[in-house]
Amino acid sequence: MDLPLEKRFKMMAQILRATHFEWRRAALAFCPDADPKELVMKFWEEVGHDTAAAYLKQLDPAKPLPKQMAENTVFSSLCMGEDARVVEGTDERECFVRHDGCPWYDWHQRLGLLEEDQAGCDQWFRTFTADINEKLGAAIKWETQKCLAAGDDHCLRRFWVE
Repeated sequence: MDLPLEKRFKMMAQILRATHFEWRRAALAFCPDADPKELVMKFWEEVGHDTAAAYLKQLDPAKPLPKQMAENTVFSSLCMGEDARVVEGTDERECFVRHDGCPWYDWHQRLGLLEEDQAGCDQWFRTFTADINEKLGAAIKWETQKCLAAGDDHCLRRFWVE
């Protein structure tokens, strides 16, 4: 069977997301006393540590970090088949990441797990930003300003330094 690369990519991205929820079910079956949200937060913390290690290879501390953080996040999102773009801030001290749609949100919604959607993303952002700050001696901050899971029509994360 000869499937076009784009179709195979989209299928693989969905398989990746499905695997997360399969892992979640298996872990909770194996450890029935575990708090599901704590388990998922630990998962996203681990992903955040790996993300930081990857981003650190791309970051240039001599250049504005908020934009680089946003660009790396958008790159990661696009690689996973998400809809994301960089939104410039008022100056080089801030930059935003906007997701107009997100398959992770769709999966969480379909499975009735919306309480884990933003919380998981926030854990990921919190972890990789903290790791990068520690390694670079930086003071990058981030915040979620809008979120699909909160009823907004898009997700918007802000990176900034004061």
